[in-house]
Amino acid sequence: MSTRRRPPYRARTSYILVAVALGVGLFALLALLTPLTPYLAWLAAWGVVAFGFFGYDKAQAQQQGWRVPEMVLHGLSLVGGFAGALAGMLVFRHKTRHSIFWLVVALSAVLHLALRPYLG
Repeated sequence: MSTRRRPPYRARTSYILVAVALGVGLFALLALLTPLTPYLAWLAAWGVVAFGFFGYDKAQAQQQGWRVPEMVLHGLSLVGGFAGALAGMLVFRHKTRHSIFWLVVALSAVLHLALRPYLG
């Protein structure tokens, strides 16, 4: 059994706040400064954030630091970061043995492919 303590509730929720701030901020920049459609800017922004969070979580795992909760990683995939999540899984070799991560990424991709005609 691990002797490592779980982070306080505030520290866990801060991952969500940081993810939202980064995702929305990057989306705004991409939407304003690039010719991407808003939906593609949304997917690109959340993909970058998801990729970064997978890399950060891998580094924390190696250093035995506070980890990003799995629900945050799943949420990033579902909100539109499925491409970044997949790239993060493969590049960092992180969470690749957990079938739930493959399932969530695949379902997120299908969901967003279905939404594409309606959102641009």
